[in-house]
Amino acid sequence: MFSKILISGELEVVTGLHIGAGGDYAAIGAADSPVTRDAVTGLPMIPGSSLKGKLRTLIAKKYNPTVVKHDQDAPEIKSLFGGMKSPSKLIFSDMIISNMGELKRNNIYTPTEIKFENTINRLSAVANPRQIERVIRQSKFDLEIIYNVDEEKDIVADFKMLADGIRLLKYDYLGGNGSRGYGKVNIHNLSAEFVIGNDDGELDDILDECNKALREVNADEV
Repeated sequence: MFSKILISGELEVVTGLHIGAGGDYAAIGAADSPVTRDAVTGLPMIPGSSLKGKLRTLIAKKYNPTVVKHDQDAPEIKSLFGGMKSPSKLIFSDMIISNMGELKRNNIYTPTEIKFENTINRLSAVANPRQIERVIRQSKFDLEIIYNVDEEKDIVADFKMLADGIRLLKYDYLGGNGSRGYGKVNIHNLSAEFVIGNDDGELDDILDECNKALREVNADEV
């Protein structure tokens, strides 16, 4: 049965978030480390690859008995996230900030801030200042993940694993400098629905179990 399930929700930034644009060049007067932005709108973006990679890392810490390479992950992780010889069941969309209108109504006209950081050389005591751009707290991003149904018997277990990863992320961080207070996020309003397949409703009970797992994440506010 060819089916796709759409998982939707909202990712809210709780503390300043930095996912870097990459590259070593910074214009004079600009932040040393800018955030990733959408090329069309210029608004901050969270790449789907960043969220997928973080969730897989957190899930691997829970499900793997030891630290291993990606292709040595537990079979259930590789089944869901993919491996060298198997495709991922999950498709993560890039996320662009979605509440600029709300921020502007609160007299906030830019979705980023500049955070000044210092590293100190322990031997010379010389400071090395740098400027890091962060997406401001209270920014929100629409979350969309497509789950490709492979085996009906695996759907609920896969959703429970994904829900575990999202719950772990709430107690961790997304992006860089998490140990310095960056990147705390909350994920709200998670739900799942068939967008392809299940026209006869045969899998409604399975979908109910999937949504039950997601509702438990919704209830677990940080």
